[in-house]
Amino acid sequence: MSALNTRVSFLALACAFSSYSAMAEDSSLTNPNISAVLDGYYQTGDRPMSEREEGFGLGETELALSANIDEMFYGKVTAVVESADGETEVNLEEAFIQTLALPSGLSIRAGRFLSDIGYLNNQHLHTDSFTERPAAYRAFLGNHYFDDGIRLSYVAPTDLYWTMGVEAFGGDSLRAADEHGDRDFDDVGVFTALTKIGGDIGVESSWQLGLSYLRNENGLAYAEEHEEEEVEEEEEHSHSASYTGENTYIVDFVYKWAPNGNYKYQNLTLSGEYFRVTDIFGEEPGHVEDIDDMDDHEISDDDYHEGWYLSSVYQFSPSWSAGVRYGEIDTYEIHEDHLDPQKLEETEVSLAWHSSHFSTVRLQFTHQKGTNFDGVEDDNIVTLQYVMSLGAHGAHQF
Repeated sequence: MSALNTRVSFLALACAFSSYSAMAEDSSLTNPNISAVLDGYYQTGDRPMSEREEGFGLGETELALSANIDEMFYGKVTAVVESADGETEVNLEEAFIQTLALPSGLSIRAGRFLSDIGYLNNQHLHTDSFTERPAAYRAFLGNHYFDDGIRLSYVAPTDLYWTMGVEAFGGDSLRAADEHGDRDFDDVGVFTALTKIGGDIGVESSWQLGLSYLRNENGLAYAEEHEEEEVEEEEEHSHSASYTGENTYIVDFVYKWAPNGNYKYQNLTLSGEYFRVTDIFGEEPGHVEDIDDMDDHEISDDDYHEGWYLSSVYQFSPSWSAGVRYGEIDTYEIHEDHLDPQKLEETEVSLAWHSSHFSTVRLQFTHQKGTNFDGVEDDNIVTLQYVMSLGAHGAHQF
């Protein structure tokens, strides 16, 4: 009996050692990556649809935990602490699993995660070269669109980098205004399809082109439901889109250059995106007469929101970078008896000092010009920001 117990004990020890050895081959199984990002600022004015307020404030304080769960799955959790109007909120921005071993270049991600549409959206805010996302992102995607859902991705076995994907989400933050709370929204309201292709030009340059489509089953707005003051109050400091429609089309492009391919000491990034949001207004049965005679503009199927930006960021030494960005949005807002066109233009210039890869201090000047945006005046705004990363942090997107 004693010999049997000894043999069983040795067997259990051998199994435990074998299991530990397997985990030791991938350190993330026993030592998950834990990181935090600190974002603080001082700003001299307010910007429309912005999460930053005038004065001293905190941006998104990010806490992240990620690891390979086993040889088949990877998992990540990202919590974000935000402050607005004197209140502090904790939001769960990411909580997903992703497959690691599907065949033929396929992968599946499920849970809560950043949509892969566009160029900037799948990147965390602290990786940006400016203090805010472009106005098009703030208007049409609620700054950055994350949601509960599922994604199927495919990387093609081609010489050029070529990836495709489809996503399905709940879409709560992209729903049109529902003033009276009586609309019947779809539980799965957002579907996306996207493709990105890119490659190298010699040793020093690389590029990527992306096309994205977002179908929003809950994005159609009705005239009698949209009153600007109430919507703005409800959506202020939230991640909800300010302007919605049934169809959103995005084209994005990025070009990167570095001498001899070494990005550490000097590099240039040129990028831009164009958004068009169509099928934005509808006529609810029984209310057609209310919107037949608009003072400024009659609703038609040709109405759409659009926005775009162009950005250039040049790192001219290991510790310094400078950027310039210009962007516009052209939107429509429904009032009780008329439809108003709106326009917002933003010109931004930034200068950043990087003590290391983990710390950035940024000074930015923004000139904004708004037309028919209530409460938005032509203004010059200065922002001083710091972004500091603690702990292990994954590589940034292209």
